[in-house]
Amino acid sequence: MSSLKLQKRLSASVMKCGRKKVWLDPNEASEISNANSRQNIKKLIKDGLIIKKPQTVHSRARCRKNREARRMGRHTGAGKRKGTANARMPEKVIWMRRMRVLRRLLKKYREDKKIDKHMYHALYLQSKGNIFKNKRVLMEHIHKKKAESARLKTLQEQAEARRNRSKAAHERRLARTAQKHAEMFAHIEDNVAEEES
Repeated sequence: MSSLKLQKRLSASVMKCGRKKVWLDPNEASEISNANSRQNIKKLIKDGLIIKKPQTVHSRARCRKNREARRMGRHTGAGKRKGTANARMPEKVIWMRRMRVLRRLLKKYREDKKIDKHMYHALYLQSKGNIFKNKRVLMEHIHKKKAESARLKTLQEQAEARRNRSKAAHERRLARTAQKHAEMFAHIEDNVAEEES
């Protein structure tokens, strides 16, 4: 039996696959050995004497099953870990994610006019200074700050109103005493005029 090395190479080239994917019919070896051109090989492929083998199965079922289990926390104990905690989930990545969450919230609040630019800047620097552990803590801080500023504002308004009231009362009192003095002087002048006449 002649070697079919050439036919195998040509078949692989024609079918655009590797040589190990080419199946040559062992019963028709003599006819295949006569084919020495791509044209002849194409004819044999058409007749079914040369076949491209199917792709071998590489199942991912087990892989998917294990991945689902890992998502539920299985197979991740101390014995399965190779790198340090910092190598597995870098502190820098955690920090970056946290900063981005906090800065995104601050930007949104500033755009919605919930905080002014001064408060935004102060909170931005505090976030960078590791004051807020997470988004909830930052939101609580903002609400507390806003409530405090609102309380101070009402207190200032009340104090201002009190000042204005006392000022108005003081002015009224002064006006009353001035009027009394004027009336008293007028009465005295009238008495003096009567005595002289």
